[in-house]
Amino acid sequence: MISKNKFHILLSLFLILFSCTQEEEMVVELNASSTTLSFEAEESNKSITINSNSSWDIWSSDSWCKLSVKKATGDASVIITAEENKTGEERHATVTLAAEGASIITISVTQVQNIPVSTVNLYTDYIEPDNTNMRDLTALELSALMKVGWNIGNSLESINVSNGKYYGGETSWGNPSVTQQLIDSVKAAGFNAVRIPVSWSNHFQDEETYKINEGWMQRVEEIINYALSNDMFVIMNIHWDGGWMDHPYETNREEINNKLATLWTQIAVYFRDFDDRLLFAGSNEVHVENDWGTPSSENVSVQNSFNQTFVNAVRATGGRNAYRHLVIQAYNTNIDYAVNYLSMPEDNIDHKLFAEVHFYDPYDFTLQTDGNYKTQWGKNFSSDVSTWGQEDWVDEAFAKMKNNFTDKGIPVILGEYGATLRSSLESGLEEHIQSINDYLNYVTKAAIKNDLVPFYWDNGYTGNNGMGLFDRSTGEQIHKDAIQAIVSTVE
Repeated sequence: MISKNKFHILLSLFLILFSCTQEEEMVVELNASSTTLSFEAEESNKSITINSNSSWDIWSSDSWCKLSVKKATGDASVIITAEENKTGEERHATVTLAAEGASIITISVTQVQNIPVSTVNLYTDYIEPDNTNMRDLTALELSALMKVGWNIGNSLESINVSNGKYYGGETSWGNPSVTQQLIDSVKAAGFNAVRIPVSWSNHFQDEETYKINEGWMQRVEEIINYALSNDMFVIMNIHWDGGWMDHPYETNREEINNKLATLWTQIAVYFRDFDDRLLFAGSNEVHVENDWGTPSSENVSVQNSFNQTFVNAVRATGGRNAYRHLVIQAYNTNIDYAVNYLSMPEDNIDHKLFAEVHFYDPYDFTLQTDGNYKTQWGKNFSSDVSTWGQEDWVDEAFAKMKNNFTDKGIPVILGEYGATLRSSLESGLEEHIQSINDYLNYVTKAAIKNDLVPFYWDNGYTGNNGMGLFDRSTGEQIHKDAIQAIVSTVE
């Protein structure tokens, strides 16, 4: 028999041997699916897989290289994000992976430099001037053929902005896709021109070079053809587009003009073969962001430079664009600012430029939807009428444009006007509707009388606080009286 002491000795030896065997069998595993990663200059991320039978830590040597995980046990995925490289140089970081009992793994991260793009001439595709189907008409003569116009508002210019990124598309502001049936209905109602506000920055194939996705170009072309098939005139622009032009300061002049030239060069090349029924408009209501007041001389100078860049870019593409009629915007498309500050760009062809202004006076009747807004307008009403912006105001404003522009050979596009319907009124709705019809009729007549070409602003919404005239899905005339108030002015 084994004595008690010998038993304990044997048991101790067994436990020691067992423990050593276990320690020898416990091999820590640690692997990464990749040890080299390369990133472009723009912000992006990549995923690597960590395999381990133990706990591990991971960290980055540089703050621009961010990790989704810092510590874990077992297998896991780690997302490595490289922030946008604004340094102008290639940069490197090291990601370190470690676990007790395993060899350290280093992951080499490289991000290429952000090479500045000379965008002004990036997409230039010049061809010799071609006046085929470009009638020998001055802008003033062409304007006489344009009677009353209609805006496809809140459709192709729909764009959303989040953290400096642009997204959204044609239907993102609530309107259905534009159809041939809709434009057929607009023409049948008596309009012979369409203004197509367009956003482009949410349709870039390449955000670094401002390369526009060709599919979006094709969609815009499709809608232009809806109108041209009805023998209508078309004005196409760069609209608000997320507001990147609303910084008319010297510090932003070069950057904005660079982007503007790049976009208009692409647009002009793509639509170059269209005849003279298609007009380009450089921008929309450019102003200092959230400030609709009187511009400074700096603001005016920079905004006027945008207009010159637009003309230069379009003309530089040649072909029919050498003869195309172009529309130039006043600061914030305001009539007084047009008279006081608009300097028409230099052009290498005479009498092909229009000026553009908008008209929403008086604001408390046309656009204001909260607070002490007014529901009536004009000489036929008196109980809830604004103290300004009545018939004499309209006459005076449009006479300014005639005296300073059309009489000097520069026709004027009244690119937007209209009045909001407040159909939820508990009383006075009939008078309100009549006031809107009176307003639309008077403003349209006054515009035509002063040689302005009026384009009604239709935002697609026909209910309360809307300005829509047609059902965007079917083309049905929803507010026939308002439509008639506008088109009845045409002889």
